[in-house]
Amino acid sequence: MARRKTAVPLFLLCFLHIHFILILNVHAILDPIDFLALQSIRKSLQDMPGSTFFSDWDFTSDPCNFSGVFCDSDRVVSLNLGDPRAGSPGLTGRIDRAIGKLSSLAEFTVVPGRIYGRLPESISDLKNLRFLGISRNFISGEIPSGLGGLRLLRTVDLSFNQLAGVIPPAIGSLPELTNLMLCHNKLTGSTPRFESKTLSRVDLKHNALSGSLGPNHFPPSMLYLSLAWNQLTGPVDQLLNRLDQLNYLDLSLNRFTGPIPGRIFSFPLTNLQLERNQFSGPVRPLDQVSIATVDLSYNRFYGQISPMLASVQNLYLNNNRFTGRVPASFVNRLLDSSIQILYLQHNYLTGIEISPTAVIPLRSSLCLQYNCMVPPVETPCPLRAGKEKTRPIAQCNQLKG
Repeated sequence: MARRKTAVPLFLLCFLHIHFILILNVHAILDPIDFLALQSIRKSLQDMPGSTFFSDWDFTSDPCNFSGVFCDSDRVVSLNLGDPRAGSPGLTGRIDRAIGKLSSLAEFTVVPGRIYGRLPESISDLKNLRFLGISRNFISGEIPSGLGGLRLLRTVDLSFNQLAGVIPPAIGSLPELTNLMLCHNKLTGSTPRFESKTLSRVDLKHNALSGSLGPNHFPPSMLYLSLAWNQLTGPVDQLLNRLDQLNYLDLSLNRFTGPIPGRIFSFPLTNLQLERNQFSGPVRPLDQVSIATVDLSYNRFYGQISPMLASVQNLYLNNNRFTGRVPASFVNRLLDSSIQILYLQHNYLTGIEISPTAVIPLRSSLCLQYNCMVPPVETPCPLRAGKEKTRPIAQCNQLKG
């Protein structure tokens, strides 16, 4: 007796066919060039002791599922190397030149660790790169000049490394640049003029940059500017007049000269750090100053102290050439704890309206020594103010003359 054949229902065949297709297309097969590039990158890097970042980088499986790898279709578009959690040990090794083969890469970051060697020139081949972040490692050599050709770059963070040489001038002409962090390196030469109309943050502190800044060196879109601990020179009053959106400004420990514009005190700043330069001229805010911390110490400012500065919480005017009497508004705000730090030492001040029995609040600090007066109250001063209470009369008379 012949066995009767059982027909498979059509709907089941269709279901199995569709399911098979879905399995094959969960991920498109990664482009071979990207696959080989990831292999080369992996071979040049290792986990630091305590890090397990590369534990799932098994090239017998889909690389788009690796930690830190993000794909769009068959291309790698984002590569974030290392465990981003705070306290992670990071990675060690070099960045392989194969990074330049990931032609669709838009974001490339490496967590803090012990990455050393030069940034490969091939990084300049990443024409779609928008975000580059490799901070707090041991990258040395020069910044690849080709970075200035990556016209889509918005953020460059190579801070806290050992980079040397100049900042490639072409970086200044990147049209989309928004954030540039190159602080704590060994960079020399001048700073480029920045043309991006969206640039908001530039941090170049702790380098060895030199030269002067033109009136149009930075765009008016700037919100954060730190150039401290360099060797920059010349006046900046015309430049500062244009940067009226700044909420943080630090130009300290340079060799800037000339006056500062009075309107800078009306900017939406939380910190104004201009100490240890060669600025000169009177200090004349246009209105009551609402900046929390203002440091103008160790310059060559002169004239009377403006009462408009009495609203500053932490005010450093020491080691300048200010003259006259301290406005009474400073005393009132000091005694009610509105002023926490008022450093006026090493000037040519001649008086202050404060009772010898006045009690300075514990949370407030006042230093008056080495002026053209005997301090009416005994207050602790920083050690670097020295031990002399009063400036020699000959110096005070010389200034009058």
